Amino acid sequence: MTFNDFKYERPDVDALKKRLETLINRLGDETSFEQEKDAINQLLKEKDHYETMDTLASIRNSVNTKDAFYEAEKAFFDNVNPELQAYDHKFKKALLESKHIDKLKAVFGDLMFDQAERELKTFDESIIPLLQEENSLSTQYQKLLASAEIEFEGEIRNLSQMSPFLQHKDRTIRHDAQLAVSSFLEQNETEIDAIYDKMVSLRHKIAKALGYDNFIQLGYDRLGRLDYGPKDVETYRKQILEDVVPLVAELTKRQADRIGIEELKSWDLGFKFKSGNPTPKGDRAWQVAQAKDMYNQMSDETSEFFNFMLDNELLELDSKPGKAGGGYCTFISDYKAPYIFANFNGTSHDVDVLTHEAGHAFQIFQSRDLISPYRWPTFEAAEIHSMSMEFLAWPWIDKFFVDDTEKYKFQHLAGAVSFLPYGALVDHFQHEVYTNPEMTPDERKDTWRKLEKQYLSYKDYGDDDFLEKGTYWFRQGHIFGMPFYYIDYTLAQVLAFQYFNLSRDNHDNAFKNYLALCQLGGSKSFVELIHSANLKNPFKEGTIKKVIKPIKNYLNGIDDTKL
Repeated sequence: MTFNDFKYERPDVDALKKRLETLINRLGDETSFEQEKDAINQLLKEKDHYETMDTLASIRNSVNTKDAFYEAEKAFFDNVNPELQAYDHKFKKALLESKHIDKLKAVFGDLMFDQAERELKTFDESIIPLLQEENSLSTQYQKLLASAEIEFEGEIRNLSQMSPFLQHKDRTIRHDAQLAVSSFLEQNETEIDAIYDKMVSLRHKIAKALGYDNFIQLGYDRLGRLDYGPKDVETYRKQILEDVVPLVAELTKRQADRIGIEELKSWDLGFKFKSGNPTPKGDRAWQVAQAKDMYNQMSDETSEFFNFMLDNELLELDSKPGKAGGGYCTFISDYKAPYIFANFNGTSHDVDVLTHEAGHAFQIFQSRDLISPYRWPTFEAAEIHSMSMEFLAWPWIDKFFVDDTEKYKFQHLAGAVSFLPYGALVDHFQHEVYTNPEMTPDERKDTWRKLEKQYLSYKDYGDDDFLEKGTYWFRQGHIFGMPFYYIDYTLAQVLAFQYFNLSRDNHDNAFKNYLALCQLGGSKSFVELIHSANLKNPFKEGTIKKVIKPIKNYLNGIDDTKL
């Protein structure tokens, strides 16, 4: 059965609520252990089916945001999900109050109960209207960015389709492309400011209603962070400032020398080599064929996975009008099927999708038979699988880039290092925003620009006055839709670097370790997963310095002026 055959049907919410109520009531004093266990399994099955419909509607809406039917279905779920969260809340409460809790933990594992305890803090029925409004604002932001119709080089283009021009050999084209994107955002500045202003105010209100001082800890609790908090992240960001920011400054200087530009501007940062950036040497179909060959050779497990994705048409890769921007991997529970969504644009990013998002999909494919709470790990742990797969693909990367292979490897590794300060900046900015929720839009922009000068001191926006005033974050969707979910990428990057270092010593051993981590899914917390894989903890002082040292040596060993 292919994805197009996956049946969508709007759930009968009233009937679902009755079934959930009945099952939740079976978790009580008069119920045997076996009855409670069966009720929990049935509840998880009900959740899987509902989430399948929610996911199908969301995918089909993002594939074509102009499709009125799925736009209405997405709005339906935005409205209903907070109502059903009330039943999830009741379920978690009953779970923790069960007289059979020790026996249930022996069957389902402690983590589900630890997570339930944390999740109970993040919800109350009184905030349902606020959560519905929050969902609506996120959809509004996504639709606004997807509506971009930028006239450039004789054609109307969306934001994803502008990316190749920001990497163009011609500096004038890069400059004009940046200004064209900025012009679109500036035309919508008032609306974007208003959306985010409402989001911040709303989230602060939700946090206060739930008994939090502000949204920060609620944001962490929503993300299921059990074994670290804001102070740990602050220590971690400090390591990036001390041990990575100077290295990125060196790499940026090397880039300026390499492309022969004395005063590097923001529109030059995407142009890595005078001979042009590395690009895949074929179209989407050709790249997918190369990926199939790569995963067939990598391991039996990756071969089974990628052929499943192809046979069931679970790759949506072409960029087209009306399609939402960005890329993601999700899971369609009833069909035990991962799904990859992306916007190919002819740049090396296309290959990154076939490794990064495939890493997510491979992990969930490996843990697809676990109970639903354990299929996915928390976000930062999930990104380990995607970012590590990017590096585990290196022995086959020449299939995509041919004579651009060494150029791609240097760009990929240097880019991964350079990403760490940006990811820390996005996180630091959000901590400032939610610590001071009364900030005006202008004050937020000033805050971004001030922090940007600490983490990305080399960024010179030239005559782009719009970005100079601190608006680069307008396109960072995570800030709007998934607050505090961004430092996760950097944490995972530090762990992926460890797989890079391991794979250079012994690729087979590195892959076996990686496979075992994927198979654990989310059955352990973030720090416990790290320990299970014998990886170094990024929160411990000195970790980044140790991990970055061999990376720096590798980059310094390459004469990038010849690439």
